[in-house]
Amino acid sequence: QLQASGGGLVQAGGSLRLSCAASARTFSDYVMGWFRQAPGRERDFVAAIRWSGGTTKYADSVKGRFTISKDTAKKTVYLQMNSLKPEDTAVYYCAAESRIIHSNFGVPSLYSGWGQGTLVTVSS
Repeated sequence: QLQASGGGLVQAGGSLRLSCAASARTFSDYVMGWFRQAPGRERDFVAAIRWSGGTTKYADSVKGRFTISKDTAKKTVYLQMNSLKPEDTAVYYCAAESRIIHSNFGVPSLYSGWGQGTLVTVSS
């Protein structure tokens, strides 16, 4: 079970940190991902991290602005979002799945566990 939080309204250029708390007995072979969906658009990949080892992957649109990280003790994944743009406005979802290879981190259909989503609105 995944619980996402941290969304809100922010001005362009601002920052937000999203959190995704997970309740599972073990994460050793899991990949945790962030996806986003704007109105009328498909769900797009944002970033992902492998729980064991910390390998990450980012969408080109967020590289250099967003950082995904994890806190093993808290079973929580974070998405630090800096230099936010109006086009970052969307509902952000966290997702989890085991045994995804790195090249497939950004494929939403491969993830079976999804959080409820948190809305991020960036005003211009």
